[in-house]
Amino acid sequence: MTMTKVIALGAVFTLTGCSEGPAEDAGERIDEAITDAQNKAEDLCEKAKEEIGSEEQNC
Repeated sequence: MTMTKVIALGAVFTLTGCSEGPAEDAGERIDEAITDAQNKAEDLCEKAKEEIGSEEQNC
């Protein structure tokens, strides 16, 4: 399990039961940050594979 998945699971369990207010907003910001980090990591991986000439471009 990747570190981002562990963080996401922790955020989900921590914020369970929050339906409104600042905690919900914080949870949404955490979700967005995790998604952004995952996308950047995948982009970097794909770029590295492209630069070394790997046939498989997807990570």
